[in-house]
Formats: sequence, structure tokens, C-alpha cells
Amino acid sequence: MTPPLWTGSEAAVAMHAAVTGRLPAAITGISIDTRTLEPGDLFFAIQGDARDGHDFVETAFQRGAAGAVVSGSRAEHFVGAGTLFAVDDVLDAMRALGLAARASTAAAIVAVTGSVGKTGTKEALRLVLERQGRTHASLASYNNHWGVPLTLARMPRESAFGVFEVGMNHAGEIAPLTRMVRPHVAIITTVEPVHIEHFRSVSGIADAKGEIFAGLEPGGTAVINRDNPHFERLKAHAGASRAGRIVTFGEHEAADIRAERIVPKPDVTVVEARAFGEAFTYRLGMPGRHIALNSLSVLAAVHALGADLALAALSLADLKPPAGRGERTVLDRGDGPIVLVDETYNANPASMRAMLETVGGLELGFRGRRIAVLGDMLELGPEGPALHAGLVEPLLAHGVDLVFAAGPLMRELWNALPPERRGAYAETSADLADEVSAAVRPGDVVAVKGSRGIKMERVVERLKGRFSAPADASAGE
Repeated sequence: MTPPLWTGSEAAVAMHAAVTGRLPAAITGISIDTRTLEPGDLFFAIQGDARDGHDFVETAFQRGAAGAVVSGSRAEHFVGAGTLFAVDDVLDAMRALGLAARASTAAAIVAVTGSVGKTGTKEALRLVLERQGRTHASLASYNNHWGVPLTLARMPRESAFGVFEVGMNHAGEIAPLTRMVRPHVAIITTVEPVHIEHFRSVSGIADAKGEIFAGLEPGGTAVINRDNPHFERLKAHAGASRAGRIVTFGEHEAADIRAERIVPKPDVTVVEARAFGEAFTYRLGMPGRHIALNSLSVLAAVHALGADLALAALSLADLKPPAGRGERTVLDRGDGPIVLVDETYNANPASMRAMLETVGGLELGFRGRRIAVLGDMLELGPEGPALHAGLVEPLLAHGVDLVFAAGPLMRELWNALPPERRGAYAETSADLADEVSAAVRPGDVVAVKGSRGIKMERVVERLKGRFSAPADASAGE
């Protein structure tokens, strides 16, 4: 029988909560959203940007919550509804519970940050480590001031491994999160001009990412991209931390784990690598040069943890893209198939270029075309217009035949495109969706990408709604 995540008394002590009602014998999960709450969960009434969790306390109890963590100033409104854990600040209480979870586990912990590739690297680590022991990892991109403590609070104390994604929009955000996580291994995938509007330079972004090393356990391992132009700056941050070792990855000849050859294929990527002088070859279950390079950081972390490197490399053959991050679906137009590449989770200049490179290597059907449906990349500051116009070069280099663009910033790209490459332009993704669905034809590969704020998933939903998916709907399985 699986032990409970917490007992009611353990949770109350950790959060310094005043309890009203009967303490639950078992808390089996942690929830901040009643839509996904399971019976036995402890519900935290978090005050969000758009909603106040206190408005859903009664719903939480109706759905079987073991208890609710509420602000002491509002607890009297819920007396009689169920067991209440009254605290001064609900988010601080969740942080306290997360810290207690971290203190109670002997798991080997990995933390991942970077301008691009955080979630994909985290999911790859989850895949390879769960083959070697019980592994707890962040859901989706739970990497911010509430996502990290939530993930910690959910970590079973019996875990062998923990994998945490840590993100930021501003300087100073990563340091407190990594000090909560206290990783044994900390990875920076890369540094690129993402969220640049909040920084004076990309060097400032490097410094913000370098904060992840501040929380390393004494003697821990810092894993750094040797190819990145900010390597020396990141290395200095690692050197100033409690790291006992720095491990590098990339294609650079001095990298500890180095890709000597990356062979992209339509559905997989073959990597010929060398780890600390020893040659080996492995296969990734999805295409993409950027995926291959990030996989080196996964293997670096596995090595640093003392886990089985050979088994981890074999496990990467089963790697699949997370939702919205390269997922491919075959759709049937009725007169033939099209391949839809869903990259709608987010976008920045580096990830746009990586996606276009991957799409350039995909096989087309008879008379098919490569179509890119692109939405604005946000938080780029004054450089935004030029960075959008600059996508012309990789679009042409990777053989994109037709471009559809949405958003005011993408007008810069639209104006820079050769006329024969222009599909359609619209101010919003919703206005563009019908144009795209009317234009596709059998054999096409259609890639959709943009920042979250532009909601490019509307184009994906329109295509899936108009065209049916055959029984074997996933490409490259």
C-alpha cells in the first residue's frame, strides 16, 4: 500500500497552521485547482492574478478535498464546510510544505533552467530516470514562484529522483526557487535573448540563469552548455557556488560530453557522442538538432548522479515531444494526409530557428509544401521588430514554401518575405485559422508556433476540427 503524501498533523506542523475540524489521517495529493482536484487532496486557496482560490473552497470540499489551506482572515467564512488549515499567507504555507518535503526525502535532485529547452530537458530526465528508480518531476511548466513549491509539496518522500524545472522573467527570481529545491545537479540548457525586454543585455539573462547554482548542495554538479557564447560567465557563477564539479556539454571540442555527429532523420535523431573520452551512439525518438544537444545535458546529469549512463542513452529512444512542443499529428484532408507540427506552447527567436531547422528535415508528401504558421514572439523589447524580420533567413534556408503570420510584430516578417512565400497575414490567430485550413493540401507539412499570448493553438484546433485524424494519428510512431 502506498503511504500517504502527508498526514494532517504533519501538514499542520509544517505550515504552522491553526486547524479547524478533524485532522485528516491521510493527504494523498496537493491541489490548487478544483477542476483537477482528486478526493484526498489538500486544497490551497491561492490568490492568483485572475482568480482567488478562496472562491473555490466549498467546491473543493464538494469534490472530496481532505482539507483546505485558507487565509486566517477568511477562515470563518468556511467553518463547517470541512477541515481548515488557517495560515497567515496561503502561498507561504505551500512554500513551507514544500521545504518540509525537501527535508524529508533522500532523493537525488536535478534542477533545470535555460532560455530554451527547459521543459523538454526536464521531460527527458523524467523518462530516463524513472527507468532507474521512482522519479518525481514537475508537471507541464510548473517552474515559477508557485509551481516550484507546489511540485515540492507533491514529492513523495520515497522518491529516488526529483526533477524540477526553474524559470524566470526577471533577475532575482531563480535564486529563491533553487534554494528551496537544493539540487544535487543544476543544468543551464542555453542562454538566448528571451524575456529580453526585462534586461539590459543577454549577459544579464546569463546572470539571472546563473542563479540556479546558488542553491546547489555542497559538492553538487553544475552542467553548462559549452557551445554558448556566455559559457565563461556561467562558469563563473558555478565557480562562485558550492559546486564541487562543473560538467560541460555540446559540440565544442573541450566539452566533457560531446556530440561528434548528429544525424537528423524524419522521425528520429542519431547521436554519435563521446563522454569523458568514451565513444557511444544513441538514438532519440524525435527529430531535432536542438533536442540532440539538450540530450547531452541529460546524460551529463545522469553521469553526475551516478546513475546508469548506458541505460539512460537507450531510454532516450522512447523520447516523445510534450504537448505543444513539436507534437506531430497526421490529419486526413479526405484526398490525402497532411502532417501538423504543434509548437504552440511558446516562442522566442532561438526556438523559432530550431523549429524551422527541424521542419526543414521532415519528409513531404507528393507535391507537398513546408508551411510555417507563425505568431508574435513576445517580451523582446525594442529589438522585437528586427528579430521578427530576421526570421526570413532561416525560413528560406530551411525550404519553407509558404508563411502565414499573425500579430502586429509578425507584420515585420510579412513585409520582409518574398511575395511568393506569402500565404496570409492577420492581426490575430483566430482570424488566420480559416486562411490556413483553406490553403493546406495533401502532402503538406504545417508547423504552427508563437508565444502564449498570441494563442496559436487556435490554428491547431481549427485544423484538427476541419480534418479528421486517422486511427494511427501520430506521425513518427
